[in-house]
This record gives sequence, C-alpha cells and structure tokens, in this order.
Amino acid sequence: MKKIRLEIAGLSFSQTQSGAYALVLGEQGGNRRLPIIIGGFEAQAIAVELESMTPTRPLTHDLFKNFALAFKIHVDEVIVYNLKEGIFYSKLICNNGDSVIEIDARTSDAIAMAVRFNCPIYTYEFILSQAGVVMDDETANEETPAPATQPKSEKKVPVEKKKSTPASSSNNDFSSLTTEELKEELMRAIDEEAYEKAGKIRDELSRRKAG
Repeated sequence: MKKIRLEIAGLSFSQTQSGAYALVLGEQGGNRRLPIIIGGFEAQAIAVELESMTPTRPLTHDLFKNFALAFKIHVDEVIVYNLKEGIFYSKLICNNGDSVIEIDARTSDAIAMAVRFNCPIYTYEFILSQAGVVMDDETANEETPAPATQPKSEKKVPVEKKKSTPASSSNNDFSSLTTEELKEELMRAIDEEAYEKAGKIRDELSRRKAG
C-alpha cells in the first residue's frame, strides 16, 4: 500500500474542546489536511521541539528518545496506519541496526517522537479519503469544518484558524516581555508543568514570528 507523506501544518488551541489542542497534518505536495485532537501535554511536547526549546530536565518524550539512543535504537518513520470509529492508530518504525521493529503508539505520542528523531510521517490514501479536509487556494486560511463524526480521544475536529487575542485577555500579560524573556518564561512554565501558561506563551511567540 502506497504511503503518503505528511507534514505538521498547524498546532493551536481547540475551539471545540476545553484544554485540548488541534494538531493538523498536511499532505506533502497536496491540499488535504488531517486534523486531530490531542491532549495538552502531548501538544506541549510537540511545540517545545518545534520551537527548538530544551527543558532543564527531560520531558517524557525526551526520556524515551534518550533511552532509545542509549541502546542504539532509531525511529526511522511514523505511520498513521488506521482509522477506526474516528480514532487514529499510529506506529513507530524502529531500527536497531539488525532488525526493524514496529511499535504501536497513540498518534500524539508518535508525532512527538517524529519531531524529536526528525523522521518522516506517513499515512495511507484511505485515511486521507475518510478523514482528510480538502483545502483550496481560497479557503486554505479560513475555517473549514471537518466531518461531524465524534471519535473518542484523538479525533477529527474542525480545522479552525487561530484567532489572535491580546495577551492581556489572559491572567498573564506577555506583550510587554521581550522574545528572549518569553522563551525563558516558556521554559519555566514547562519545568513547572504549567502547560496552560506555556501554551499562551507559545501562542504569543508564534504571533510575533508570524508578524
């Protein structure tokens, strides 16, 4: 079965579920998007690596990577291989130099490992056909609802454009901080496991980078 490569196209607060995040995977060289709901911890694990941040102490996914490398195990690729009742199933394709081993994983954890090992992410046509959202040139940056099925944990969600809101609308006003100070605050929030605060800081950094 032919594999289709995916890239991380977006990561933002979910507008439909409190405390959840929308991870959007995009078809490489295509216009389809695969939206998935993930938890806050996994979202932060992905965001921290994408932002090239290094926590003072390793997060769970960093620990897994360090453990794997210590035993000369490398993650070659991640495959989102199935979709049942709205739940995405993924696996890590690992290599120790002598053999290739497939390890089942939640999609959010699999993506968190993919960004750490800088390995490709794949899926299959039937998954994109069932759960993918087609984005044309005019609607790529607009809100586009996904099918209305309600999976259980990691599920399809509307691909919603992140609405910019003033930092002062939260309990913390980060607008007056410099970018370097924001990065320090992000690392402190992660170390303290204050993931909601970390998410707001990450969004402020993203807004500045986009600007």
